[in-house]
Amino acid sequence: MSDLRTTLPRPFLGLTVERRYRFLYKPLVFLACLIPLAWMTCALFGWFGFSAGVDQVKFLELRCGKTALNMILLTLLVTPVRQLARLANLVRLRRMLGLFAFFYVLLHFAVYLLLDVDLDWHMVASDILKRPYITLGFTALLLLIPLAVTSTNRMMRRLGRRWGRLHRLTYLIAILGVWHFYWQEKIDVREPLVYAGILLVLFGYRWIRSPKMWAALAPLRNPGHAPLHAAAPSAPPARSERVQPLLTTAQPRVVEPPAAPAAAAPPGAAPRPMTAV
Repeated sequence: MSDLRTTLPRPFLGLTVERRYRFLYKPLVFLACLIPLAWMTCALFGWFGFSAGVDQVKFLELRCGKTALNMILLTLLVTPVRQLARLANLVRLRRMLGLFAFFYVLLHFAVYLLLDVDLDWHMVASDILKRPYITLGFTALLLLIPLAVTSTNRMMRRLGRRWGRLHRLTYLIAILGVWHFYWQEKIDVREPLVYAGILLVLFGYRWIRSPKMWAALAPLRNPGHAPLHAAAPSAPPARSERVQPLLTTAQPRVVEPPAAPAAAAPPGAAPRPMTAV
């Protein structure tokens, strides 16, 4: 027999998968998520040649909102990349991306509340009621709050299966975010349409990989194996056909032969007494 040796994969940089994500990948993703904030800060103060333009408030609102939308799309992108590249542990980074999306949405709303309307709550309420794109954005913010609150391991264990159903609100939040961006851009809507196209691709991938979709298409893919309940009901059998099985399966009736007649008693003999059975 040949000498078969099983070669175990060497840990990268001497770290296991869990330690690799904890001490290497997560810090790198955390720093990468802070890059948009650092760039906006440099542009706001004019550092390193960056500039926020004339309308700095508009610049901050737009950049914070687009960064939040990018984080939401990256959160939805984790599942396709994890399945196609067979990187099961990539899901460890999804919670961080979702929390950064919530952070940039809060920053987007804070810029609007503090710098745009100067903490005028009456104007905020009026904008939410009268401007549809602000209504959509504020609704997305409200839906993100329970997702951020329940993002801890303790809440995941406490909610169980309800946690997954609750966090499906991410799909609705992504739709509201893209819609909010589309209505905000009144003239040039090419960039919001790009975001809408990316979102459609992500939703289409999930629809294709859905088991319910393949179960619904199973009769179309195998037309020769139609279910029994889909066949047309046949005509009821005739009366003779219904009676025939009963006749063939019934037990035959045994007819006993008649008893022989008793011999006649001689004339003058006394009657025979009856005996008890």
